Amino acid sequence: MSSQINIFLAVQELPTPKSRASKMSMVAEAPGYIQVFSDGSVKRFASEVAPPSIESPNGYKSKDVIIDPSKPVTARMFLPDTSEAAFQVPVLVYFHGGGFSIGSTTWLGYHYFLGDLSVASKSIVLSVDYRLAPENKLPTAYDDCYSALDWVSSEKSSEPWLERADLSRVFLSGDSAGGNIAHQVAIKAIRDKACRVKIKGLLPIHPYFGSQRRTVLEMADGAATDVAMNDMFWRLSLPDGSDRDYYGCNFEKVEMCNEEWRRFPAVVVYVAELDFLKERGVTYAEFLQKKGVKGVSLVESEGESHVYHVFRPESEATRLLQKQMSEFINSH
Repeated sequence: MSSQINIFLAVQELPTPKSRASKMSMVAEAPGYIQVFSDGSVKRFASEVAPPSIESPNGYKSKDVIIDPSKPVTARMFLPDTSEAAFQVPVLVYFHGGGFSIGSTTWLGYHYFLGDLSVASKSIVLSVDYRLAPENKLPTAYDDCYSALDWVSSEKSSEPWLERADLSRVFLSGDSAGGNIAHQVAIKAIRDKACRVKIKGLLPIHPYFGSQRRTVLEMADGAATDVAMNDMFWRLSLPDGSDRDYYGCNFEKVEMCNEEWRRFPAVVVYVAELDFLKERGVTYAEFLQKKGVKGVSLVESEGESHVYHVFRPESEATRLLQKQMSEFINSH
């Protein structure tokens, strides 16, 4: 998790009484965004959010739905306007970033990016709010996000916004930690014989992976601040007793047979030239190719940094990303 991206990593504020705070020490902090205290309490800071709207001035409408009230897991749906009412459309399930510890589909950047993407790709988009670490360490996020696939299939007959959903053309995407989640959800879908949706492709954006071994960028001069922030978010999210070779961090540690790898969907990995995590994304694409996954491609955004599409959802670079993603979805 690069320090340069933490400007948007804040979701809500959980007040801590002054009398209580004075007795605690802070054990982790991204200044101004998240604080974790010695008693396990967490303070997250407010970020500007967008409300859902059934009005559609930008060519789409949105609403919030409950995926699992017992956890809870929620999601925001985006439905594009289209006159092609008789046609079935693909479904894109999206997982937000934030080092598994912060983030929300309600943030302005995500709302506008995904709403516009639903229009560009003519897809129903389901953006999932999963439970966050450190209160809910991995693999909680994977399980929560996988439950969104169950929800889509079970609600197909009763949710009006899913009436035209083509469950044989479901795509998984997400940025940073969300790109990591997309990979893990795809594996769970391959292994789940009861899964009722067909994952046609993965579109991870600047995926967040790691390992005990440092990359060249992580060992470079001037990388200390980024490395420290990256290490902190992995400490917050990894299960107790696990190191950075945990399967959810190091994709090379997952145990899958050749037959399962042959059923892995097509993948396009998006990386950014100036991103501290770029090496991890490139290595991920190379790893999938070595495993025999068909249809693996890598797309680099020149002159761009980590999750630029969330910072600048209306930029020229973001519009290009939406076009590239739409082309991938519509070709599968």
